[in-house]
Amino acid sequence: MPLARIDVPAGKSADYRSVIGDVVYSAMISALKAPKDDRFQVITEHPTGGLVIDPTYLGIQRTENAIIIQVTMNEGRTLDMKRAFFKAVADALHERLGLRREDVVINLVEVKKENWSFGNGEAQYAT
Repeated sequence: MPLARIDVPAGKSADYRSVIGDVVYSAMISALKAPKDDRFQVITEHPTGGLVIDPTYLGIQRTENAIIIQVTMNEGRTLDMKRAFFKAVADALHERLGLRREDVVINLVEVKKENWSFGNGEAQYAT
C-alpha cells in the first residue's frame, strides 16, 4: 500500500497534476510491484515560499518548477527496484510534461505492514 504525497508549486493545471499522479501510480506498479488499484495519493499545491527546495543541493540545478514526491510503502523493496522507480518517474514526467529531470525530488519511506489501517479501525496487514 504505497501512499504518495506529491507537492507542486501553485499555478499548475488540474491536468498537469493528474498526469503527475498517473505517472507516479504507473511507476509504483511497474517498478515497485505495488498491487493494481492500490492508489492513494495526496497532491498539494503550494504558494510561492510554501515549497522550499534548494536550487543547487548536490550540484543539481533546480528551477521554480521543482516538485517533491514522497512515497510511504511497506519495507522490502530492493535498491534496484527503488532506482528503477526514481528513473521511471523522472523520465515519464519529462516525456509527458516537459518537467526537467533535475526538478523531480523523490523520497521513499519504508514502514512495517502493521502500520497501515485501510478503514474500520483495523490493522488489515498485521499478522
